[in-house]
Order: sequence, then C-alpha cells, then structure tokens
Amino acid sequence: MSSDIVVVGAGMIGAACAEALSAAGLNVTVLDRAGIAGGTTAAGEGNVLVSDKAPGPELELARASRRRWPGLLAALREELGPALAEAEWEAKGGLVVATTEEAAAPLAHFAAAQRAVGIGAEEITPEAAARLEPHLTRSVTAAVHYPEDAQLQPVLAATTLLAAVRARGGEVRAGTTALGVSRDAAGRVSGVRTDDGTLACRAVVNACGPWAGSFAARAGAPITVLPRRGMILVTGPLPAGTVRRKVYDADYVGAVASSDADLQTSTVVESTRAGTVLIGSSRERVGFDETVRVDVLRELARKAVALFPVLAGVPVMRAYGGFRPYAPDHLPVIGADPRLPGLWHATGHEGAGIGLAAATGRLLADLYTGAVPELDPEPFRVDRPAVIEGEEAA
Repeated sequence: MSSDIVVVGAGMIGAACAEALSAAGLNVTVLDRAGIAGGTTAAGEGNVLVSDKAPGPELELARASRRRWPGLLAALREELGPALAEAEWEAKGGLVVATTEEAAAPLAHFAAAQRAVGIGAEEITPEAAARLEPHLTRSVTAAVHYPEDAQLQPVLAATTLLAAVRARGGEVRAGTTALGVSRDAAGRVSGVRTDDGTLACRAVVNACGPWAGSFAARAGAPITVLPRRGMILVTGPLPAGTVRRKVYDADYVGAVASSDADLQTSTVVESTRAGTVLIGSSRERVGFDETVRVDVLRELARKAVALFPVLAGVPVMRAYGGFRPYAPDHLPVIGADPRLPGLWHATGHEGAGIGLAAATGRLLADLYTGAVPELDPEPFRVDRPAVIEGEEAA
C-alpha cells in the first residue's frame, strides 16, 4: 500500500497536519510509535492563547489558529457527528495579573504592544479583576483581560482530527515506529521505513514533537529541536466558578520566551470542564529525564495558593509532566526541508502547540499543495540558522 503523504507523529500537530492535508484531497497515513496523542499532547493543558505572545510571527500564527479552531471543530462535528467530534471547546478568556508594583508597568507595556497589532488586551483595575475572579488574591496591582483566550481538551481534539482523516480514507497506525526514509534514484523521499516494513509515499511530515530532531537525523537532514520539560498539578473537582478562566501571573510571559536551562516556574491556574483545576507551570532543560521532582511540584503549589488562596485546602489528585519541543530561536519549524525533497517538518511549538496546531496544519497543507498561504511562512522556514546549525547554548 502507498499514501500520498505520511505524517510521523499522532499528537496534536501531526493530527492537525494530517487533517488539513486530507481536507485538501490527499491520501494520508499517520504513524506513531506509541498511541494517539500519547506524548506531549497528553501532557498539555489545552491552551489556545494570544495573551502570552509578543507581536511577531508566533503571535500571527496564534491569531490565525484562534480564528480557525471554532470553525474547524464545528465543521468536523457536522462531518463526523457529535460522538466523534467532541473537543470541549471553551472560549472563556484569560486574565493576566501582576502582584507586585514592579511587575505592573511591564505588564501594561506588553499589553499596549499587543493592542497596537489588534489583540484584545483590556487593562482593568484590581477591583474589576476581582469581579471576574472572586477567589483571586487581593494583592493584584495590575490586570489585563484577554477575551480571545480559549481552551480545549487536547487529547479529544487530536482524536477528532484523526477521526476525520480516517473518515476521508486515510489511515492511522499506532504502535508503528518510523526508522527513517527511503529515497528514489533522484534522491527524493519515496517511502518511510518502519519496524513493520517500508510504506511508499511521495512525502513525509516530521511531526515528532520533542523527538523531531531524532527523526530528522535518521532521515539524513538533522534539525535542532530540543525537549523542555514541564510539570502540572491537577486538583480534585471544585465547585463551579472557583476558577472561571485561565489566570496567570505576568512573569509567565518571560518564562515562555526564556532560553535559560535552569528551572523556571510561573503561576498558571485554570479550570476544566470536569471541575478540576490545572496548576502550572514549570520549564527546565533536563533532556528526556522523566524524574518527578517533588520540589518543583511544591513550588507550583505554593505559587498557586498565593494567587488563589482558596486552593490552600484543596486536595491534589495527580501530577504529570511532559516534554515540549522547542527550537533555539523559539519559533516553530514549518515547511519543506530544502536538503531532502519530500521531507517536511512541523514541530518546535514548545508549550503552545495545542493553540497553534490549527493554523500550523493549514499552513503546511497550503505550502504542500501550492495554495496561497494565509500567513507568511518565511519566519518558520526549516533552513534558518538556529534550526539547521543549532546553537551551543541550546
């Protein structure tokens, strides 16, 4: 059997690429060495954010994705039926707060820069923030409301996207490891080598997340995509309205953009439809070390209680961690690899992959089919120095 294109990786980014490619009429096969959405996607919070991105290419990708998600999910619900297309979409907005006088001015400056490019970033008083979130600490010195921020359930969303691929005649193979690519006489990709034989195809998409660098190296076209680990706490179910939207401390934006290898934590608190509360976030470069560090969890809990004192007596149900893929220049890698015709990449989204997936899939499909893309693909090109040459500091 053969496919037009094989997507390696059945997480959110791979699923979004596969869905967009199949919607363009291509026959798509998706491979994953484990299960569907079992890696980075399963360890995500489901954020679809514009609030944490400074003006630039990533923010434009986020805006395009935020526009696309609701319509895409509605269309898939119509196509597949509600049983196969539930993603728990919630357009509940976000709230970013400063809790010190020193943090107030930088938050206001960041919000002003976003408003200048059209983002809804409404500066509100601490009193107004308390009305939006009654259980929020009264130590707030400044606050910005982001009505465009949203949330979905990442595993359900990825499953929905892949259900569409199957419904259109594609295939999803879990438990199949991609070992590399085969090439024809002209040096183009002609197939994907797996532990179950070679699957013939005209092109392959490397959507392996934190493992994208490894697959690219096996394909003979290495890229610099590295893992950055994060931990999340999950509380037991709480009464409705305890936490109403995504709320985070203003220092979160700096942690997202930082290249520091040392542990960084910032306060992020948000509810889920099930009533649990997700508490993050941490970032550290420890390779693929899966050790659960109690000191990290303790710091997350301490900071969350400082932001929402009501959480002090709430039981923690579980904790989980995951590896997020990032490129040294903190931009996703989306597009064709000029060194190997037929090899494409969609990776490097770090902790923003859930929110950026819808636009990433559409951009890659447009580039593959020759359609005019909605976004300028240049900033995400594969052959930029940070990705091809890497950085020692990374």
